[in-house]
Amino acid sequence: MHDLVIRGASVVDGLGHDPIRADVAVRDGRIAAIGELGKDASDSVDAGGLTLMPGIVDLHTHYDAQITWDPTLSPSPSLGVTTAVIGNCGFGIVPSPPHLRDLIMRNLAVVEGMDLDALRAGVDWRFQSFAEYMAMLRGRGAYMNLGVLVGHSAVRTAVMGDDASVRKQPAPAEMAEMKRLVAEAMDLGAIGLGASYSLNHSGWGGVPMPSTISDISEFDALVGAMGGPGRGVVEISSGPIMPDAMEEIAARHGRRIFMSTAVALYNEQFPERALGAFDACAAAQARGNELYIQITCQPLSFDFTLASAYPFYSHPAFDPIKAYDREQLKAVFRDPSFRERFRADLRNPKPGTVFQGNWERVIIAAPVKPENAALADRTIADIAREAGREPLDVLLDLGLEENLDTGLIGRFFNAVDEGVEPLVKHKAGVIALSDAGAHLMYLCDAGFGLYFLGHWVRERGAFDLPEGARRLTSHQAGLYGIPDRGRIAVGAHADLLLFDPAAVGVSAPRRVNDLPGGGPRTLRDPIGVHGVFVNGVRVFDGKDYARLGKGAGQVLDRFLPAQAAPLSNAVQ
Repeated sequence: MHDLVIRGASVVDGLGHDPIRADVAVRDGRIAAIGELGKDASDSVDAGGLTLMPGIVDLHTHYDAQITWDPTLSPSPSLGVTTAVIGNCGFGIVPSPPHLRDLIMRNLAVVEGMDLDALRAGVDWRFQSFAEYMAMLRGRGAYMNLGVLVGHSAVRTAVMGDDASVRKQPAPAEMAEMKRLVAEAMDLGAIGLGASYSLNHSGWGGVPMPSTISDISEFDALVGAMGGPGRGVVEISSGPIMPDAMEEIAARHGRRIFMSTAVALYNEQFPERALGAFDACAAAQARGNELYIQITCQPLSFDFTLASAYPFYSHPAFDPIKAYDREQLKAVFRDPSFRERFRADLRNPKPGTVFQGNWERVIIAAPVKPENAALADRTIADIAREAGREPLDVLLDLGLEENLDTGLIGRFFNAVDEGVEPLVKHKAGVIALSDAGAHLMYLCDAGFGLYFLGHWVRERGAFDLPEGARRLTSHQAGLYGIPDRGRIAVGAHADLLLFDPAAVGVSAPRRVNDLPGGGPRTLRDPIGVHGVFVNGVRVFDGKDYARLGKGAGQVLDRFLPAQAAPLSNAVQ
């Protein structure tokens, strides 16, 4: 007898084949049969012609802390995600020596836009080592499958403490211990190594995140510590480091390296820059060196206020003030010398910074005072032109008038479809970069897959549905060496998304205060989703999460080496 049969679905297998009308049967968490099946099942779902595809694979999330208090990992499962990778950019929370835990949380609060009070109230520190963290994940029972990257900044912090963000060169014994921790994590089932050299990645009080100050040779040594060729993947927020340097490391160690960088996001101020980075990665692939770019398929928008102006943090003028309270910030923003320093930064922005001075992309979303209501939905550039003033002065003066509470939206990257389409279609690109679980006060891009199906497949027709589904499922699983997921095939794990392709999408963002201690975050809701199944268990029915004693997700700890990735998952 089957545990579950989903009947009468239009089945899109995630491998790029044409849809078929079929029933899909599940037994013991795997797909047992596909076709016209009988009624012999413990449970059944009438799909009624809806589309059934593999669950979405999200390679770039930051649920490392949230999993300790929320096994649902909201909102990703409701948004069709059944497998996620955590520990990206190297900002995991393990190893976590007790005396460094508050430092870890303070840095995480800034670099990933998380509520510090919520982290302090919510993180359940029942682990210290990577082995204990993996055991905690297995006991927790998440509502998604999870793969874990071991983090460069995490191991640097564990070994060097406060010095990790100050001292560029580790002592030989410290370097040896970092390499040992990476090797140990790989032996315990890490999917790979995460790291960052991003200019945007600063921690508490403006200190650089530890890995960002290290010499590239340190990163190279940790990549080598992962083991032999093809063992594990590398994800790096590469900042100003160009593909040629990454290619050398990929070639030396036989690793797949996945870069994420603002340089590779479309910016109309520098329209050719992103495509050049993709083409450089494609050229590396042609030479046999597997270099890819993680690309978001959505406009990268930040909801923010001047009380927490994360999009500006990569500019040196903000380095000393990132941890300031409201009153301290107000004093700084009134200071003409600060304004001149910020203006100087904007005259020569470094490649890879989030905000590069385009005030047409900063929009007033929610003025606080009634007398400012007419400013809503207008850009800072437009208001400044009308008033004959400098845009920076307009922004700061309005913020000061409204106690730094003016709601702002920054639409900085990927805002022009014509520029983004060649990137999302590029052979060197991998649809990812949701940052789910992070930047909670500014955005929620966890629904990237539903957005992709609604916008790029249905509305723009840039992909047909079979190829669009493949780009969200087996493509990612194959490149990361995740076996038997991202496909609907007999024997594969039954990770499934049931949806209406004529309606699928994501809602507008909304604010809630449901983090530990009542902390705020931004959420989006699914549109057109009728069911999400993880290892054959329905975890979301289209409206609500299932009440499960333990989530059905598995901790992923066995992977295919790079050279053994299934050909059906290779980039086409």
